[in-house]
Formats: sequence, C-alpha cells, structure tokens
Amino acid sequence: MKKMPRQPEVWKYDLGDGWEALAGKTDADNDVLSLKTARPNDLWFHVHGMPGSHVILQGPDGLKPDNSIVKAAASIAAWHSKARNAGTVPVSCTESKHVSKPRRAKPGTVTIRKEKTVKVRPGLPC
Repeated sequence: MKKMPRQPEVWKYDLGDGWEALAGKTDADNDVLSLKTARPNDLWFHVHGMPGSHVILQGPDGLKPDNSIVKAAASIAAWHSKARNAGTVPVSCTESKHVSKPRRAKPGTVTIRKEKTVKVRPGLPC
C-alpha cells in the first residue's frame, strides 16, 4: 500500500484576486509545503538568514502576481519569523522549482537558487 503524503498544517491568507499565501507551522510542515504542495511556478518566500515559516504564494494558473501581492506574501514570511518585531526585513523569494532539500538535511532545511530579495515590514493582510 502506498502511503498518502500528509497535508501540511498551514496558516492561509487570502490576498485577493485569486491569490493565497500559505505559511508552514512547523519544520515538517515547511518541508511538505515547499517540496510537495508547491507547484513549480508558485513563488516561495522565507525571511533571509533567520528561522521562520516557508511561505508559498499560489494564484490563478498562468498569471504573475503584481508587486503589491509579492510584497504582501513577503510581509507574511517576515511576520512568521524571528524577525517579526524588526523594522524592514530582507525576505528571499524564488520560484518553487528552485527550492530543493539537501540529502540528510533536517526538516525545514532547503537550498534555493535564483532568489531575489524583497525588503518589507513584517505584517499580516488586513
């Protein structure tokens, strides 16, 4: 019998116009969210250089998010991190297809390529 992959526990945020941000609650949830749930062209976010949730931005197929949606998802990643009470925070962003897990790495550890940095204030959508 094939084992069904577990669904990650996530916080969900509706960003409007069909866009949704998903933030992992634990390291194991981050693994499943980043490596199984995310589609190749979804955007992936994580606060730069600190512990925090992995955030996946999902939207309508074939559409690219505008800058305000990207910044909103980056703000969510900053909020769900150790940098929550900081001012402006650098958040790494890349397409999910550029996120991978090193062999034998502990849960929640990933490597990313082709990232951009978005500077935002931590916060949640209203």
